[in-house]
Amino acid sequence: MIAPMSRHRRILASFALALTVVSAGAAAAAPPIWVVKDKDSEIVLFGSIHVLPANLDWEPPALDRALKSADDIWFELPIDPQSEAYTSVLAQQMGVLPPDGSLFKLLPPADAALMSQVAATYQVSPLVLDRLKPWLAEIALAGGAYRKVGADATTGVEKTISAMATPNAKRQAFETPAEQIGMLSAGSSDEQVASLRETLHEMADKPDEYAVLVKAWMNSDIATLDAEALEPLRKASPELFKRLVSDRNARWTQVLDARMKGHGKTVVVVGVGHLIGPDGVPAKLRALGYSVTGP
Repeated sequence: MIAPMSRHRRILASFALALTVVSAGAAAAAPPIWVVKDKDSEIVLFGSIHVLPANLDWEPPALDRALKSADDIWFELPIDPQSEAYTSVLAQQMGVLPPDGSLFKLLPPADAALMSQVAATYQVSPLVLDRLKPWLAEIALAGGAYRKVGADATTGVEKTISAMATPNAKRQAFETPAEQIGMLSAGSSDEQVASLRETLHEMADKPDEYAVLVKAWMNSDIATLDAEALEPLRKASPELFKRLVSDRNARWTQVLDARMKGHGKTVVVVGVGHLIGPDGVPAKLRALGYSVTGP
């Protein structure tokens, strides 16, 4: 989300692109929107950034209009304090090493030293990191990087949209906290360590990589988003890409296909990486024969 991207970091970026740089020209930003219509149903798809700085003006008017008339709004996860607390509990349950475990000892000495350096840069406690499994350590480092640039989930897309939308719109979720934490933690130890090592080197060597992605998102530059956030993951780890992107997109498409067979207006808010490229939800809906407008 915030720092440079490894295999896990690239997919986290597609879920929630971090803002290391936001230019003064961002006020006229136009993040991507897709619209699916038939005679009695409409679905507006908006690709989100989960964590944002408070002063970013990103809301497109078309989304605002859709939210005012929506019958239901679909997020990746439930947007409520209880679900957020449960997610945190699950992460601690599934992401902590055994009592005799040490993350620093899982890494080669040079990478262990690099983790200490990166942790100091982003003000993440090395004592805390040492107790975490690699996948959760990456998220902890991302959290430190978010804090460093003043980004906060409370001002991110999902919470902002839920607050903007009509209270009459039913809030729905494609996944449960347990399902999402399970997917993030499902990789083997070797896969997780390799991803963490890549993340550490990229955080140290490419601290501004996300600026490219943010600019692309703000300008609906789908080609750059796909090339920078998804294509490297497709090539480096097809299995991880399948688990965290394409399989989830297929499941969500089934839900939306059923929704289109009903009637009414729906808004979908998921990480922008789920909406772009040949595996994205819009492409899958087009393959089912629906008319989809958008980038």
